[in-house]
Amino acid sequence: MPVVEENGAGSDDPADAIRYRLDQQRILAEFGGIALRSRDIDEIVRAAVELAARGMRTRLAKFLHHDDQGGALIVRAGIGWNEGVVGQAEMGDDLASPAGFAFRTGEAVISNHLSDEKRFRTPDFMADHGVKRAINVLVEANGKRFGVLEVDSRKDGRFEEDDLAFMQGFANLIGVAIERLEAEASLRAAIEHQELLTREASHRVKNSLAMVSAMLNLQMREDDDPRVQRMLGDAQARIVAIGQAHDQLWQGDRVGVVALERLLCGIVDQLKEQAPDHAIDCDIAPLVVSGDTAIPLGLLLTELVTNAIKYAYGEGGGAVRIATRCDDGQLWLEVVDRGQGLPAGFDPTAARPTSLGMRMVGSLARQLGGTLSFENAAPGTQVTFVMPLPESV
Repeated sequence: MPVVEENGAGSDDPADAIRYRLDQQRILAEFGGIALRSRDIDEIVRAAVELAARGMRTRLAKFLHHDDQGGALIVRAGIGWNEGVVGQAEMGDDLASPAGFAFRTGEAVISNHLSDEKRFRTPDFMADHGVKRAINVLVEANGKRFGVLEVDSRKDGRFEEDDLAFMQGFANLIGVAIERLEAEASLRAAIEHQELLTREASHRVKNSLAMVSAMLNLQMREDDDPRVQRMLGDAQARIVAIGQAHDQLWQGDRVGVVALERLLCGIVDQLKEQAPDHAIDCDIAPLVVSGDTAIPLGLLLTELVTNAIKYAYGEGGGAVRIATRCDDGQLWLEVVDRGQGLPAGFDPTAARPTSLGMRMVGSLARQLGGTLSFENAAPGTQVTFVMPLPESV
């Protein structure tokens, strides 16, 4: 039976001995929760020394972190020590000290009579605190020795094998916590590297698309044919839409997602520059979507707004309203003008529409899993696209 310090030290009361061991179990369970939740190793080792001291009914405990470069064990955390010990005091990591022996051999050390100890020397700062006995256990993680957890006492008595099991439980939990923190750090580094690569790739795509757009613009200036200019202008608008999406994929805090309002209104602003006679209004509900949704949705909006600009008002200008809403698990996109309405014989359900723009609109709608409808708005035209609301990202 262990000699219990402070509360019942040296007692032969079996009930007190049982309470002592049950308290240790509860304290170890409490520390397990801390070790599994905390993301701060200093917080973990501080909790370890405080709770280990409480479980052993003493006022002295410390965690010794090994300095690989200096070859010493440094007091990283502690309880009950005078000022200047924690963070500064150190001892050798050789076999001549209890902690050094535990660190070097991996074997736990119980020294119940430090003053008479022939195997080890007692560090000066421990002698100055009147330490009479100590128990040391190695803390290791991922096959590497990290440090030593030690509980000390100023009182006579004995640390026993059951106390060693209690201390080993702390050491094991610290080791598991260190492994978890190192794994999380490695995962964060891998994610950050992947985000960096994604940002760089999106940035390069955006720059390449901007170069293609500039080349199309130069080609438009060189060709006087209105039909060619119109086709090149349409191609340029599509490239700008894709470039807008890629630009926002790498600029935001989260890589690979896009705020729909910024994307669609940004595309509209670009189209406004090409159609200054049109008053284009943009009202987009706040929603964050993935790049896989953002790019085809941006292209779809580009086609619908470009059609309204080209055909709704003839040679003049007019109003075009773009709006989205999220309703009943669906995303609604509407493009409305107040122009001359749908042309006679217009059939959006035709097996193969004659214009490239309409074929693209149909293809993009199917890619997004949505449906398109064209209605006379009296006056003008209302185009409505409805798709399942994208999952939150």
